[in-house]
Amino acid sequence: MEGHYERLVLLGLIGVIAGAINTVAGGGSLITIPALIFLGLPPAVANATNRVGVFLQSVVATVQFARAGKLPIRRSLPSLIAACAGAGVGAQLSVALDELTFRRVIAATMIVMLGVLLLKPKRWLREGLRPRAVPLAVELVAFVAIGAYGGFLQAGVGLLLLMGLVLLNGQDLVHANGIKSLMVAAFTVPALAVFLANGLVEWEPGLAIAVGSMIGAWGGTKLAVGYGPPLVRAVLIAVVVVSAVRLLL
Repeated sequence: MEGHYERLVLLGLIGVIAGAINTVAGGGSLITIPALIFLGLPPAVANATNRVGVFLQSVVATVQFARAGKLPIRRSLPSLIAACAGAGVGAQLSVALDELTFRRVIAATMIVMLGVLLLKPKRWLREGLRPRAVPLAVELVAFVAIGAYGGFLQAGVGLLLLMGLVLLNGQDLVHANGIKSLMVAAFTVPALAVFLANGLVEWEPGLAIAVGSMIGAWGGTKLAVGYGPPLVRAVLIAVVVVSAVRLLL
């Protein structure tokens, strides 16, 4: 029993780190999902159980960004709805399809994203709203695909959301972070519903990670708002590199 509680405490501490990373950039699930698997959960159960913490940390981060005036949702609302529609489909696919193929695809996407981050840094460091880079229909298709990936695996979806919000929707990094948190909270609901219906969620480890994740999300929001786009971009680059390598192994 003592070892049992020690594992829960360890998951809570891992959750703090993951919650901060997810809030400042994304990719925290690349820490929490392997941790759950290492502690004995089957991969499908770990993937589903991880969503408890993801949802609660995203709610905390969203509230914090809103209080700081960094949640301009009106322009991004269609993309949020598109992502939610995709998430339900992705969660259904995760029950039946091969995870390896999706991991390879997302790793390749992150490598491309790294190139974008490094080659044109100014677009990530600007502040304020910019014109849309693509027609709305193209943006919506992209967010349906991002939502589907988020429903399927979650790991790294925050990075894709930031990429879409900055490069397609025209947000700056700090405001995009706020919208990203709201999107993740919203589309985790249909995904979590699918996993619950299939009996894949283990509540005890999920809530242990969630407690730590909420603390990490609170601290991560303070960092993102206080230090602005330069910090977010720096963390984003680091997480993209680690995430791509982790997904390819």
